[in-house]
Amino acid sequence: MLKEWPRFATNARPLGFKKNKPMAEIIKIANCSGFYGDRLSAAREMIEGGDIDVLTGDYLAELTMAILVDQKRLRGEDHGYVGTFLKQVKDVAKECSKRGIKIVSNAGGLNPKAMAEEIKKILLSQNLDMKVAYIEGDDLREDLSRFQKDGEKFLNIDSGEPLPDQITNVVSANAYLGSWGIKAALDRGADIVICPRVTDAAVVMGPAAWKFQWQRDDYDFLAGALTAGHIIECGAQCCGGNYSFFEEVPSFINIGYPIAEIEKDGSFTVTKHRNTGGLVSVGTVTAQLLYEIKSPAYLNPDVIAHFDTVELKHEAQDRVRVTGVRGSSPPASHKVCVNLSGTNKQTIEILLTGRDIKKKADIFLDQMFENLGGRGQFDSVDVLLIRSEKENPNSNEEAHASLRITFSSDDKAKLGRMLQAKVTELALATIPGNTSRGNTGYSGGAVISHWPTLISSNRIEEKVYIDEKEVIIKPTQTLNLPEIYYQSPPLSLGEASIQEPLVSIEFGRVFGTRSGDKGGSANCGVWARSLAAYRFVHDFLTIEKLKELLPDLKEYRIERFELPNIFSLNFYIHNILGEGVSSNHRIDKQAKSLGEYLGAKRIEVPEAIIEK
Repeated sequence: MLKEWPRFATNARPLGFKKNKPMAEIIKIANCSGFYGDRLSAAREMIEGGDIDVLTGDYLAELTMAILVDQKRLRGEDHGYVGTFLKQVKDVAKECSKRGIKIVSNAGGLNPKAMAEEIKKILLSQNLDMKVAYIEGDDLREDLSRFQKDGEKFLNIDSGEPLPDQITNVVSANAYLGSWGIKAALDRGADIVICPRVTDAAVVMGPAAWKFQWQRDDYDFLAGALTAGHIIECGAQCCGGNYSFFEEVPSFINIGYPIAEIEKDGSFTVTKHRNTGGLVSVGTVTAQLLYEIKSPAYLNPDVIAHFDTVELKHEAQDRVRVTGVRGSSPPASHKVCVNLSGTNKQTIEILLTGRDIKKKADIFLDQMFENLGGRGQFDSVDVLLIRSEKENPNSNEEAHASLRITFSSDDKAKLGRMLQAKVTELALATIPGNTSRGNTGYSGGAVISHWPTLISSNRIEEKVYIDEKEVIIKPTQTLNLPEIYYQSPPLSLGEASIQEPLVSIEFGRVFGTRSGDKGGSANCGVWARSLAAYRFVHDFLTIEKLKELLPDLKEYRIERFELPNIFSLNFYIHNILGEGVSSNHRIDKQAKSLGEYLGAKRIEVPEAIIEK
């Protein structure tokens, strides 16, 4: 039965349980990074800030793998990993050794072996006796053609198209490995585990499975750890970062990074170190649960976690308890991130000023294409007029609109400096008040196209290297375990009575939102903070209504998913990001602002559901 949103606890008590009740056995797993470029000092802060058992860091996004390819090409075969992680290890290794803190990270990128060797040098220079393990088996680039001949189609998850045969522009191809290699390394005494492209949550699941010696078919336990990993994988984001109700966050100064205190049955508590900024609340955890997901059945090579079974409870200040997560047998395939070297692209941005913006834009475009030799010489041209000017402006900037033109061509010679020069020639001979921002995108360079796909799990050959030994890790799908699938029972919401009076208000004043990229698609999660508000938004925010509120989504296929246990909806917008982060023409290439865009729209809601 659904209960009201548990924002405040009247019986909150300090950390732990009552004095006469033994504390549950837990493993405290901290995160210090959500992406390549996250706060460098976070690793040291998590070690110095309080008691933890494991320090994890997630550094790899789809595009990051392609960036590491360039790094390896420019710096040599002994590179291809996240170099900043070495600085973090150097900072914390001595204290981790002293306190028995394990370190698990995917910073190994394309070259975990080379990173492991560099870490061994750091440990030697500090006279530390710590055991380092690394994992391989994710890199499929050299095997794609062989797998294709064996029947693998590598269908694009977004478009359904097969990967072309004998393809020559593959930059990287990496399977998302699971957590069992990490567990195997820890079982054999590893203090530091360097991973390649594992799933974001694997760095949390592996230590939890090691601590409690879970078996492959402990799906509910594993689903709990997967959920914990998903919540803390993006660093400070579940601690108030990018939070819709940002006014609730006491301070964004020195925002804390998350800790998952995981118990033997997979239940856990999300928290952060004391005396740090930010906020851990039911709302911030809900927001992160909805981040970059599709259906509530969240797929992982080790288990499927059903997010529509999650139960959240405010336990104490900056402590949210997560229970009830159910798990199912993992899917038969591993996800693969294939990055392709795509066409050459270049973006030009012109600022248009004052009155008659549309007329000015039309004149400039006609003149520009004439000067360039015609629009048809490019493979494609994308034109976007952003009407940001204000009537009767109070500043020069308020009079501006932006005209963004993106050119695509397989012929690199048609782009770059020559294209820029042809546009610049018009500066004194075109519409009044124009000024150029120059190149805002790639200067005639090839972009990276993301090809998300699947491969049969029985083709995965994961290997762990420790103490000069090789350990083979078989995927769960190859062990012939009985298949188990959990199906959440339907929940009755009751009637959503429209109570008078109705009040016009911005959507984001009542409902939270969180959006992000999923390859070439994007998601936008929405949640309410009470059952009454959820009943309203459940009936109100249909796919049709979403397209009405956000007209620029009308052309896209959208799926809606319901998570009534956390008063949430999730919208999955297919192909809005084209071929991925690098290749699409949107200003917000990762759809991070889509939720706040929805939050800015005015709607009419019953006054009774507005929180005072």
